[in-house]
Amino acid sequence: MAKQDYILRYLTIIKKFRKSKEVTFEELSEHLKSEYELQDRPFSFSVRTFQRDLNEIRDLFKIDIQYNFSTRVYYIADDLQTDLHNRMLESIDTINSLKMVSDVTKYMFFEKRKAKGTHHFYGLLHAIRNRIVINLVHQRYDEEESTSRLVESYALQECKGRWYLLAKDKNDRKIKTFGLDRIRDFENTAQRFDYPLNFDVNEHFRNCFGVINPEGEQPVEIILSFAVEQGKYVKSYPIHESQTIIEDTEEHLLIGLYLFITHDLKMELLSYGDRLRVIAPRQLSEAMITIYQNAMRQYDNHASTKIKT
Repeated sequence: MAKQDYILRYLTIIKKFRKSKEVTFEELSEHLKSEYELQDRPFSFSVRTFQRDLNEIRDLFKIDIQYNFSTRVYYIADDLQTDLHNRMLESIDTINSLKMVSDVTKYMFFEKRKAKGTHHFYGLLHAIRNRIVINLVHQRYDEEESTSRLVESYALQECKGRWYLLAKDKNDRKIKTFGLDRIRDFENTAQRFDYPLNFDVNEHFRNCFGVINPEGEQPVEIILSFAVEQGKYVKSYPIHESQTIIEDTEEHLLIGLYLFITHDLKMELLSYGDRLRVIAPRQLSEAMITIYQNAMRQYDNHASTKIKT
């Protein structure tokens, strides 16, 4: 059996436990059998196979499934999945769905936009894992010339379809983010570095929307009011992990966030247009008003300018 078939079985088992919480071996076996028949795949499953699967699931996905001898059911004892493990499961689930369709191009349409710079993944991950200082050649969009700098690479961060390198610039000792699409080149040096003991990537970005962590500033309480229909989308797909619902009525949805006020956050809020109103803080509300006023001036200038054809 191909390794991919094993992985797909692990995924089916995990999904069954997450839905049913407690499962007997017989129930699981019947569920797997029906899934295999649906995909027209040969089925063979035993207690011994299941025990091996449990070990693999524990190692690969950090999910510990145990047996309760008193109730004679299996259950998830610990689910220590990271975002990466969840993304792996989502990807495998997609692959599983694709296998059921002979010509997916008739039924599934993928976004044409693709972020640049992902070809740097392997080399950067190697440098991150092995604590290698790299010589990074990076070019900002607002500058004409590239800059070269020595950096200690800590992690790769995804944001809205783009990938960024989180690294400490050895010149000024500041932690910065570098867009992979703007990395022109990099090479490993002979230098090694020690990962800072007091640094945690998740904590670094905890109160950030996007990849900007403004130095010397503090996150603030933000209150937003959404139109009812838009509020349904915001509840199903939260803006940020800090999102809480303050008030949910037939007139509006009021949510709270705890974030730094950054350019990335403002751009996200602008995407909601007239379906959003910033209640607090005043600083953010006034910033949004200024952006809209400047945008209106752009259109006023456009209307007063004769377009040549």
